[in-house]
This record gives sequence, C-alpha cells and structure tokens, in this order.
Amino acid sequence: MTRMIRIFDTTLRDGEQSPGASMNVEEKVMVAKQLARLGVDIIEAGFAYSSPGDFEAVRRIAQEVDGPTICSLARARPEDIDRAWEALKGAPKVRIHTFLSTSDIHLKHQFRMTREEAKKRAVEMVQRARSYVDDVEFSPMDASRSDPAYLYEVIEAVIAAGAGTVNIPDTVGYAVPQEFGALIRGICDKVPNAKQAVISVHCHNDLGVAVANSLAAIVNGAGQVECTINGIGERAGNTSLEEIVMGLRTRRDFYNADTKIRTEEIAKASRLVSKITGMVVQPNKAIVGANAFAHTSGIHQDGLLKDKTTYEIMRPESVGLVESKMVMGKLSGRHAFRQRLVELGYTLTEDEINHAFERFKKLADQKKEIFEEDLEVIVSEELAKMAERIVLKSMHVSSGTDRVPTATVELEIDGRSIMQTGTGDGPVDAVYRIIAAITQTKSTLLMYVVKAITGGTDAQGEVSVRVQEDGRTVSGHGADTDIITASARAYLNALNKLAYLATKQAQGEQKVNLI
Repeated sequence: MTRMIRIFDTTLRDGEQSPGASMNVEEKVMVAKQLARLGVDIIEAGFAYSSPGDFEAVRRIAQEVDGPTICSLARARPEDIDRAWEALKGAPKVRIHTFLSTSDIHLKHQFRMTREEAKKRAVEMVQRARSYVDDVEFSPMDASRSDPAYLYEVIEAVIAAGAGTVNIPDTVGYAVPQEFGALIRGICDKVPNAKQAVISVHCHNDLGVAVANSLAAIVNGAGQVECTINGIGERAGNTSLEEIVMGLRTRRDFYNADTKIRTEEIAKASRLVSKITGMVVQPNKAIVGANAFAHTSGIHQDGLLKDKTTYEIMRPESVGLVESKMVMGKLSGRHAFRQRLVELGYTLTEDEINHAFERFKKLADQKKEIFEEDLEVIVSEELAKMAERIVLKSMHVSSGTDRVPTATVELEIDGRSIMQTGTGDGPVDAVYRIIAAITQTKSTLLMYVVKAITGGTDAQGEVSVRVQEDGRTVSGHGADTDIITASARAYLNALNKLAYLATKQAQGEQKVNLI
C-alpha cells in the first residue's frame, strides 16, 4: 500500500525569510489560496508573535482559506503560544508549531540553558499549546547537530506531553543524506512512543542536498516534509516542494510513497511566488525551470518524436506547464473577464474587478492576444497593491546609437507632481537616475532581471528588481509591453515598499528575529 506523505508548506514563513522576499498581507492571502488549490496539507501562515502584520496574515488565512490546516510558528515562550492561538482561534483546522533548540552549541551560546531546562521548557510549552489546540507540532531546532541520545529523550517527552507531530530540522543545512536518513531511522526505532506522532523533516539547502535529505528521511520513516515553493527560504533556501512532490510521484515504484498534491497547479504556484517575491526561477531549476522540459540534442529530439518516454520521465502537462492559450481579446466584456478569472481560481471584489478590467482593456489595446499569464500578472498586481506614495504620471525616453540616452520622468509624491530630465548610460539607467534624484533615495539596486511573460513581439515584459536601503531589502516588479515602462514600475514598486516598511518601523511594527 502506498504511504501518503504530508506536505507542510512554509513558503509564507521560512520562504519569506529570503532577503527581499517579504510579502504584505494581501500577497500572503493570495499565495495561501493557491497553496490550497495545490492541495498542501498544512500551511505555515507565519509567525504570529513577530509583528502585527504577521499576526493579521495568520488570522486572515485561518479565516479565509479552506482545506489545509493553518499553522502559526511560536517560540517556546508563553507569550508566543498565546499570540498564535489568538490569530488562529475560530478557524476549523489549526496547528501551533513551537520550537526550541536541542543542540549543545545553541543551548550554550544562544539560549544559556542546560539540557534539563530546555527539556522542561519544551514540555511545558507543548502542554500550553495543547490547552488551546489538539494539533501541536514541536521542533528541536538544530536537531542534526544535537546529541542523538538527548534528542531522543526530548522527543519522547514532547510526544508524551501532547505533540502529534515532531519535526526534525536540519537548521543550518549541515546534514548529508546517509547521515540524516540514519538519524530519522534512529528516532523511529529508539524513541519508545515515536509511533504516536508523525515524524517530520525540515531541511535547508546550504550544501545543496535539502531534497536528497528529505527523500532519505522518507525512506527511513518520516511522514511529513516541510518545504517551500521554488525552494526559497533562509540563506540557500529550503527543500523544494515541487521537487519532493514530483520525486515521489515519478519514483513511486522506489519510494512506495506519494502526496495529495494536485501537481497540475505546481507551475501556477511557482509563477505566483516568483512574481510576488521577485525571486526569479533559474532556467535549469528542476520541474519548473524554463529549461526543465527543453531538449536541444538531436538524438534526444529524435527519440522524443518517436516516443516521449525516451527522454522524458514526466510530462510538462503533469505540472501545469502547457502551451499558453488565448483566452481573451479587446472585444471581451466585463462578464467574460470576471468568469475567466473565476476559472483561473481568483475571487475579486467589485472594486478590484473594475480596476483589473481597466488594466485588461489597456493591455488589450496593446496586444493582439491576451494569455492566461497576462491575466495572472494583472490580478496579482491588483491584489498586491499597497498605499503608493510614489506614482508614475508620465515618462518620455529617447536613445539611439548616435545620442545620449535621455529621459523625462514625472512622478507624483504624496499628491505633489515633480518632473525632471536627465541622462544615463542607457534608457533604463537614465530613468532610474531621475527617479532616484526626484525621490532622493539612497537605496542600492542589487538585482535587475527582465523576462517575457508570453511569446511574441507584443509580449508583456516583466521586470524584477531587488533594492536595499538602511538594512532593508525588498523586491519590486512591474509589467508592460514597453520594457522601459515595466522597469520604471518595478523600481517604483520597490521604493514604495521601502517607504511602507519605514513607516511601519516608525509605528513600532518591527519583526522579531527568528531564532
């Protein structure tokens, strides 16, 4: 009988810890709804205690997203546990996930706790969480660098205290597959009450083996994998959801295990997270990269023409990578537009529909064909809107082989219009120099990436940027059939995010650093 592995998605918590990948509440809700369509078992919606914004995101997702269990992270502290419950209460399926380190390195240098003190705290906090919810998860942080005998002792104690899931984190990405698999096997065999809980794993990719470690854990008894869309996360990232899911699905003959994931939704989830975070998926990324199903070798192409199975171990359709389909045009009406969005899985308010439809009609005047990807861009940008201090009013750019690139940009800042002209090394550089001068930003541009959303000469270009200022890193993105306009929108999107974060910090909304 095939064993079903639970998928615990932490894109909205650990994934958001990627530099520049922070999301606002509306963006988090949008991603959570796509995760529900994807069919994940548990969504870690955030860390409720860390900030008012995270609290609101957990609360909204718990109330608005149907299907998965909604989880909040909480340190092994009473105030964290209580806050998590405040965010989750009233929702039908909820989980509190609490954690405390078991490694001597952390206990000595970070927590200043003895082993006995840590074990006692872990038990007490699991019990406190159990007083609120039936579903409690405990993570012994830095488990892969912990003394196995002590780790077994803590796991036994928290299971006895009511933890239904015990997660084994490779917090710093130190483990390798054979070693990590043996650790999970040891837990399953040597912890007396291990069968009373689901053993989960949470692997980081510092050595590039997060997925391999997670698969080794499954072979050795793990029943849940914690992962993120596109593998985003702290430092080098987390176990990639799409790779775990398709690894199990494709090699079910070996693992005798599968998940409940609706794999046809994988590509859409990947695109959405990439767009919102500004983290571009590398072309050679397994499963969802642009080259994942590309074949250039003549021998390979010949084989594929004769039989797809010669060089493809899975079909692109199985993960939702299908040919773009024209769905709308400039003559399409509001009703048809609304209906198509519903079919794509989006539910918008009347006001959001009106704004999105206006964007759609403008785009339809510029493009002959409107593809699903175009609609997704329009909707995601509409739903992700925050209060914009800086608005692009107009822009004119001139450049060529025989002239210095020159741009005139008009911005509206807090209701006041400012226009300025200047030059640069290229048209985008000219626009960015003027925007920087008008806004008086001291930010640094860390990344600038351009890609086409669909094919054709009239395709929308999507620009992603990463910008840093005062220790804060944000992503920005913009789309337009004019790549210079898309570039300006992306830069302004990032600057508006920086302004938003600065305002929140001034108001005291400062995230607690995760331990």
